[in-house]
Amino acid sequence: MRPSGFLTFRPLRLLTLLTALWLPLGGILAAPIAPSFTAATSAFLQKYVNADGNVNYAAIKKQPAVLNSLLQTVQSFDTKTMSAAERKAFYLNAYNLVVIGAVVERFPIASVMKVQGFFDKLPFTIAGEKMTLNELETNKLRKPYNDPRIHFALVCAAKGCPRLSREAFAAPTLDAQLSAQTKRVLTDPTFIRLNATAKKVQVSEIFKWYAADFNASGQPLIPYLNQYRAAQPIPATYAIDYYPYDWSLNTL
Repeated sequence: MRPSGFLTFRPLRLLTLLTALWLPLGGILAAPIAPSFTAATSAFLQKYVNADGNVNYAAIKKQPAVLNSLLQTVQSFDTKTMSAAERKAFYLNAYNLVVIGAVVERFPIASVMKVQGFFDKLPFTIAGEKMTLNELETNKLRKPYNDPRIHFALVCAAKGCPRLSREAFAAPTLDAQLSAQTKRVLTDPTFIRLNATAKKVQVSEIFKWYAADFNASGQPLIPYLNQYRAAQPIPATYAIDYYPYDWSLNTL
């Protein structure tokens, strides 16, 4: 039975895209198709995500075939023979695509918080395993990789999230992509808000919710942020405060 969190998939009409995305191997997609999946994901993001990281959910809902195809790939992908970097890139892309798919299925909505259990109850099939978004984030990314940069790569369909990248993550360039994405987020004045008069920096509640991930490096938060803010470092004496998370939908 199809998990309730996915769109109702339709057969892919374009043979060329079908050929690019699918390499059947006993009903499971083999790891060698990863570059095609990555390229197709990038093309999808560049078409439907703008420079501010907002998503044209309405347009996707009108023409869902490409998204449906990508989500089918996510469902049946075989990660067993992948390297650690390939799995990490796959699960990052899978998370963002599944979130978009779950929103499109329910669009129009004002916020994912209006959907009961969006992160911790809705079941999705990812690489042949059923899991929630929280389980995907924790069990496939946070625990295995211990890399706080993933928090700036995963986007939960909210305006308070880091801006969604218009480029899919790929194993050969993953470390550079994650560092570049982290720098973009941590130098974004809407995400890291400096108040020189009050000698205070306001940061996203992401840093509160996942404090253990950021503390694992052994660095206090401000030095961690300053790794990516060479042009405008935050004074070590600044107080840290958290601004309220904006859960309104990141739609165009």
